[in-house]
Amino acid sequence: MAVPLREYLEEIRADLRLDPGAEQEVLRELSTHLEEKAEELRQAGLSEEEASRQAAEFFGSPKAIARQMYQVYSQGSWGQALLAALPHLIFAGMFALHIWQSPIWLLLVIVAALGLAIYGWGHGKPAWLFPWLGYLLLPVVIVGLLLMALPPNWNYLALLAYIPITLWVLFPIAIQTVKRDWLFGSLMLLPLPVFIGWFLALQQGKFLEFHLPYLYELAPWIALSFVFLGVSAATFIRFRQRWLKTGALLTPELVILILIVSSPSQGLSFAGLLALIVFSLALLLSPALLQRKLARKESKVRSFS
Repeated sequence: MAVPLREYLEEIRADLRLDPGAEQEVLRELSTHLEEKAEELRQAGLSEEEASRQAAEFFGSPKAIARQMYQVYSQGSWGQALLAALPHLIFAGMFALHIWQSPIWLLLVIVAALGLAIYGWGHGKPAWLFPWLGYLLLPVVIVGLLLMALPPNWNYLALLAYIPITLWVLFPIAIQTVKRDWLFGSLMLLPLPVFIGWFLALQQGKFLEFHLPYLYELAPWIALSFVFLGVSAATFIRFRQRWLKTGALLTPELVILILIVSSPSQGLSFAGLLALIVFSLALLLSPALLQRKLARKESKVRSFS
């Protein structure tokens, strides 16, 4: 294949953000059509270089082609939507059935999430994988919160050691996820603001002081919030357009945070809600900023090569 056609396909590939299997299928189909058009132009008397250049121009902007292909191929099946919603629904069921305090159930959920995450990571990183990765982040968050409860001075020392180690472990996962698509990074982070919101709502003014009767009272509300997350993940998988996928992530998250304040909770004020909304939006949009920074870095590398 001529250099102009390879460069054209590479520009399309950079903006596709599809599963590896779908990406290869799209690029193979486009390559065939480009070669056919270039051959037609060569037979009309153009040089190979000029025929390739005009064939690429005939197909139009690489970004526009990538956007069109994304809308055609990005919709997941109902089975994939169910797999994406399943970790949220399992978490909802644990609170609805009051089995959240069982170490065995918690261990089973973590083992299932770890097993499916390893399987999905090694099989092309399908879209349903990222909600499961999100629940593997919860133990990391819990450990961080527990370290904050240590005596003064000790908690700062523990966090100073904990944060770099955590970033060292999680950063490669974040990079690989964002390189695929920043929306998958947001999908992965989706349960964290909800978990933190309920954690703060349960404090009743004292850090890490829980009352089991109060937690039982809030359990149906907590379960409902994670059902919302399940619906959010499923609709994300089924939507085609990126702006609808973004809305499927952000809108339910805001509804859930308002639900936390509307519940019989005394630990989170309206000001706390606003702070949590700002934190949630910053967290869920941070993958987009990271992807932009990585794209700029790759662009500079290509310009120097």
